[in-house]
Amino acid sequence: MQVPVHHISPDRLSLKRIKEIVSEGYKLALSDEAKKRVEDCRAYLDKRVAESDDPIYGINTGFGSLYNVNISKADLSQLQENLVMSHACGTGEEVPEEIVRIMIVLKIQSLCYGHSAIRLETVERLITFFNEDLLPVVFQQGSLGASGDLAPLAHLSLALLGKGEVVFKGERMTAEDALAKLNLEPLTLASKEGLALLNGTQFMGAYGVWSLLKAHKLSYLADVIGAISLEAFDGRIEPFSELIQLARPHNGQIETAKNFRELLEGSQLIARKKAHVQDPYSFRCIPQVHGATKDVIEHVNKVFTTEANSVTDNPTVFAASGEIISAGNFHGQPLAMALDYLAIGMAELANISERRTYKLISGERGLPPFLVANPGINSGFMIPQYTAASIVSQNKQLCTPASVDSIVSSNGQEDHVSMGANAATKLYQVVKNTEKVLAIELLNAAQALEFREDKTSPFIDSFVGLYRDEVPFMKDDVILHDYIQQSVSFLEHMEIDSDILY
Repeated sequence: MQVPVHHISPDRLSLKRIKEIVSEGYKLALSDEAKKRVEDCRAYLDKRVAESDDPIYGINTGFGSLYNVNISKADLSQLQENLVMSHACGTGEEVPEEIVRIMIVLKIQSLCYGHSAIRLETVERLITFFNEDLLPVVFQQGSLGASGDLAPLAHLSLALLGKGEVVFKGERMTAEDALAKLNLEPLTLASKEGLALLNGTQFMGAYGVWSLLKAHKLSYLADVIGAISLEAFDGRIEPFSELIQLARPHNGQIETAKNFRELLEGSQLIARKKAHVQDPYSFRCIPQVHGATKDVIEHVNKVFTTEANSVTDNPTVFAASGEIISAGNFHGQPLAMALDYLAIGMAELANISERRTYKLISGERGLPPFLVANPGINSGFMIPQYTAASIVSQNKQLCTPASVDSIVSSNGQEDHVSMGANAATKLYQVVKNTEKVLAIELLNAAQALEFREDKTSPFIDSFVGLYRDEVPFMKDDVILHDYIQQSVSFLEHMEIDSDILY
């Protein structure tokens, strides 16, 4: 079978395409246009440095508040290597490998526009890392989200120099040993290359991309699971009427209600006469709440798609106009605010989900208390709701925005930072938490549905059938941790048509 290849080019890179690249076994290569842009930009910088001693930030000067220290031409390469080593001071948990892969893709994409003055050889070495499954060990803590993600990108770049640790084809080892296995020599960086590698927003960007891809999926699954809960709670269909949504035409609200009408099509249970006039808000207001999250995802998707197709290192080289401009494209504020916004949106999916779980176990509308046929001797599904409540509470704490914070660094030269990296890692946890809360709702909703005699829709029946292949109906008390973990795994491995998600 031929391995698919994605050619990195200045053409627009979508988040859907990034997902395909990192999850479907793609190899990377540079397009001819990207190669030409990289080579032309590098040639311009080499000529400029050879012909002039004028100070150019980070190329023949120091960094940060040391910008006024001139560096001799003989020391330009050492300057870049020292930059990488000195900035590799990350700490905390290791970045998951799937996010490191996205970091590499985003870094290569940013370099391919030909404004970073990096050598073609260096870009192609990053491509080799991705293609050979050589993933540098990167740490979560250390970036202020301005001057780019300096510490994590330094750890990403160490392996180019044969330094630091990597995971090579699943085995942890030194970068030096991994390069030797590939018969590769460590690179010696040329002028500007360390800055091109370390400046940039690819740490924040990778976490944001991963979270967005997960958010698209969880948003859809929240609708599916919410529909199962609505059936199990004997809820009403009227709040999902198209007329209601068109009277307040937010796109996400319209889409959510449409999803529910389609998911419940053919259900005897939803169509039967109801004894109650209204449902609680956690059911009746699903279009408004789930829909608001969809609108958040759409907005944040635009921000991160723009960022994935941007040049974010500094200084930026414009060979065509003969300019090298030191500015602030590395500043993560657009990402930081979007990351905080997405965290709030995802937390609300978990918040309303936990409320539906609470209603399902409350003994209302003909359902047994705690969804077990013999309560008393059995506690049934009493405590999974506690677990969901605990996770939802943690989400609320994690949703305190990082983007409103700033701490002065580099002797006051870098006097406003975005804290986008903290926003990114908080969002990652919120997304993982939301998946767990939805899994707990599914566990309860599927159990509750078993107590209904009328048939649900063909789609819901099929979905719950797949779930029952993994998680059985609970007759008597069991260790529910196992059922929750199996439910999370079921959602993680659920394959959904990308046309539905994007």
